[in-house]
Amino acid sequence: MTNPMDAAERLALTFTQGGMQRTTARVMSALLFADQETTTAGELADRLQISPGTVSTALKNLFTVGLIERVPAPGSRREHFRFRDDAWTTLMSSKNTTLKVMQDAAQEGIDAAGEDSIAGRRLIEMRDFYSYLMTELPAVIDRWTSGEIERGGRGRHTPRQA
Repeated sequence: MTNPMDAAERLALTFTQGGMQRTTARVMSALLFADQETTTAGELADRLQISPGTVSTALKNLFTVGLIERVPAPGSRREHFRFRDDAWTTLMSSKNTTLKVMQDAAQEGIDAAGEDSIAGRRLIEMRDFYSYLMTELPAVIDRWTSGEIERGGRGRHTPRQA
């Protein structure tokens, strides 16, 4: 069996190759591989041997895109974080503005370059692709969240209680 810390670092590398900032990718992987339900920024800094400020920035990035949430921890004075139950659907849905931003950026490029230019034709395809995703993803996400799709051999997904 592979060492979980090695697997977490390999996953972080994969996220980095996909365009994520390296430290954010490491923090995200550490949260995914955490043995406990919630984790503090200090625990992440210790585990990853990085500064608390660096962890704070990474957590802010993950919070902004909707992957993680702050959770109450009775008796603790520190903030606790965990992956949201709907993290992946949030990342791919209209709750995350990335699709709209890409669509708008393509339209801005079309307006600047002109629809009949080479760049304009490329940007039209980009805009239309993101428009398509914005139209199709809600139905895919609805099927996923409704439990219509079996997950990992464990059947219907049931969200955890806060």
